Amino acid sequence: MKKSLVALALAAAFALPAYAQTAAPAAEASPHTLTGNLGLFSSYRFRGIDQTFGKPALQGGFDYAHTSGFYVGNWNSNVSESAGFPDGNLEMDLYGGYKLALGDVGLDFGAIYYYYPGSEKAGFTNPSSGKVNGSGSVRNGEIYIGASWKFLSMKYSYAVTDYFSLPDTSGSSYLEFNGNYDLGNGWGVNGHLGSLWLKDFHVNTDATDGDYIDWKLGVTKDINGFVVGLAYVDSTAKGSCDAGNPGFYGISYSGSCKDLGRGTAVLSLSKTF
Repeated sequence: MKKSLVALALAAAFALPAYAQTAAPAAEASPHTLTGNLGLFSSYRFRGIDQTFGKPALQGGFDYAHTSGFYVGNWNSNVSESAGFPDGNLEMDLYGGYKLALGDVGLDFGAIYYYYPGSEKAGFTNPSSGKVNGSGSVRNGEIYIGASWKFLSMKYSYAVTDYFSLPDTSGSSYLEFNGNYDLGNGWGVNGHLGSLWLKDFHVNTDATDGDYIDWKLGVTKDINGFVVGLAYVDSTAKGSCDAGNPGFYGISYSGSCKDLGRGTAVLSLSKTF
């Protein structure tokens, strides 16, 4: 009996400290998220328009987001002066906004500033007003509102400055619809449809009409965190290499000519980290 009591006492003595231990508190998830992205593209198309005169583009940036919904970011890409950015070869985008989730529905409110350091405005003349843009770098400021549902989204952007320094084009707007669907096993498909309304910058000739519709269809494959993409991009933007009627988006540079809104396939390799 004494042996049993001694054994129980010893067991209790060793067991009590174990019961007294408490699990270490789980580390709180940080409210801050910082991500980066880097990609190589066979061509840079912005809203369907060629920005690199058919040459490849290296692109990258970073995004900061807070659990409250606020975010800011920066994104950069090389561009070509032959695509409408005289003396410029870099695009820098600065943006910020607020995102709100309501179940499967998401809302996005924000602003973005496009800047091309070192560039010079190309001396465009507004055919409606006769106004010529001044000197300085090419730039554009917009506010936007977006909405999403599952794999579908839409976004409306409104220029609060002259649209990429084209005179008297403040108030231009762009509406876009996008879809990104996950097929599983790393495969995905995506689509885009957009429309630009270039305010007060067209008359009744093709050569000065800046309005157009653009679209994209693509497929992606995730390979160990690297995403390979192939997409076809096209638009109704008026442009040609006809010297008599080049259209608003027909550009000649150093003996070469490009229709900046022409259809093309774009191959890409990107990674988010």
